[in-house]
Amino acid sequence: MIEWQCWNNNWRKPNLSLRRLIKNMKRQRKILENRSLADEERMDALENQLKEARFLAEEADKKYDEVARKLAMVEADLERAEERAEAGESKIVELEEELRVVGNNLKSLEVSEEKANQREEEYKNQIKNLTTRLKEAEARAEFAERSVQKLQKEVDRLEDELVAEKERYKEIGDDLDTAFVELIL
Repeated sequence: MIEWQCWNNNWRKPNLSLRRLIKNMKRQRKILENRSLADEERMDALENQLKEARFLAEEADKKYDEVARKLAMVEADLERAEERAEAGESKIVELEEELRVVGNNLKSLEVSEEKANQREEEYKNQIKNLTTRLKEAEARAEFAERSVQKLQKEVDRLEDELVAEKERYKEIGDDLDTAFVELIL
């Protein structure tokens, strides 16, 4: 009987250790399963973030291309407006020269009163036409100047947008790189 109890006690000791080991292993398996599930959820979240970041990067590229296209158009418009303004300025110089010539002619005509009386009406009409042309040229020049200012503002605005989009694109790229590194690690 004493032998039976000794044997029974000896048999129970390893059995208790085995049970503890099994419990510990089950608990560790549960922990590892939970970690695995959490890692899978994290990987899914990171993949979703990566997809979103790629989408945002594509959108930023599209916006950049659109802004670059608009900028090229505005630059072309600006160049044409500058050419028109230069042409208007040249025309103003020509008209001023014509006006000076007319003034000189008027002075000469004052000397010869008879001829002046005969041609007075003709010169008045000529002065009126030249003045009208001068005003039209000045109006065109003023319009060209306003157009240049508007175009310059638009160019400045587009350049600001371009800089902002480039910064946003860089931030998205940095976020992608960070997400990718975290995904790898």
